[in-house]
Amino acid sequence: MSALAGRHALVTGGGSGVGAAIAERFAAAGATVTIAGRRRAPLDEVASRHDGIHAVTADITDESSVAELFTAAVDHAGAVDIVVANAGTSSSQPFAKTTLDTWHKMLSVNLTGTFLTLRHAAPSMLERGYGRMICVASTAGLKGYPYVASYCAAKHGVVGLVRALSVEYARKGITVNALCPGFTETPMLDASVVNIVRTTGRSEAEARKALASSNPMGRFIQPVEVAEAALWLCGPNSDSINGQAVNISGGET
Repeated sequence: MSALAGRHALVTGGGSGVGAAIAERFAAAGATVTIAGRRRAPLDEVASRHDGIHAVTADITDESSVAELFTAAVDHAGAVDIVVANAGTSSSQPFAKTTLDTWHKMLSVNLTGTFLTLRHAAPSMLERGYGRMICVASTAGLKGYPYVASYCAAKHGVVGLVRALSVEYARKGITVNALCPGFTETPMLDASVVNIVRTTGRSEAEARKALASSNPMGRFIQPVEVAEAALWLCGPNSDSINGQAVNISGGET
C-alpha cells in the first residue's frame, strides 16, 4: 500500500519550487493533494502532472481567502489530514534601507500566512485526533544572514510557532514540524541571483557560486530533497517526530 493512501494533503505555494515537488511526491505516494497559490496558470501546470493533484487559487495573507481555500479543498477531497505551509517570499536590502512596507510584507506572507494556514487546518485535525502540520521555513529561521533581516525575522517566527504548537498538540494526535532548507534551486533563488547581479555587478555564475558556497557540499539543495523530508514526516512510524526544525543544508547549520 502507498505510504499516504487515503490521506488528503493541502500544500500552499504549490505552483512551483518546493511546493510543487512536495505535491508531486505526495501524490505519487497515494495522497490526494490540493495545491494553492495566487496564480492559476502554474497551479494548473502542476496539477496536470498527476490525477491526484487539484488546484485552488488563494491568497494566504487574506483570512477569508484561506477559509475559502479549506472549504473548496474539503468539498473536493474531504477533511485535510496533512497541511504544508510552504508559500513564502523573500526580499534583500541593507537593514537601514528596509522599509516598513517590506517588513510588513515579509511578515504577512511568511509568518501570518503560515499562521492562518495552520489555524484553519487545526479544527478538523483536533476533532479527528490526527494531523500532520509541516511548515517550510529556512536556514534563515535558524541563523542570521546579512541583507535579509526581515526575512530572517519572519522565518524565525515560523520556527517559534512550530515549537509552540508541537507542545500544545502533542497529545492530540497532531505533529508539527518545520523544514529548514538552505539555498534551494527554485524560482525564489533565481530572483535572488538576479538581485545580486543587479546590485553588485557580479556575473550570474559568480552570484550562484557565492550562494552555493554557504552549503559545505558546495551545491544548492534540490526541491525533491525537501519533498522527501516532508514525506518522511508523514509516513509510518513518524509519530514521535514533533517540534523539530529539520535542517536540510548539507551541514551549514
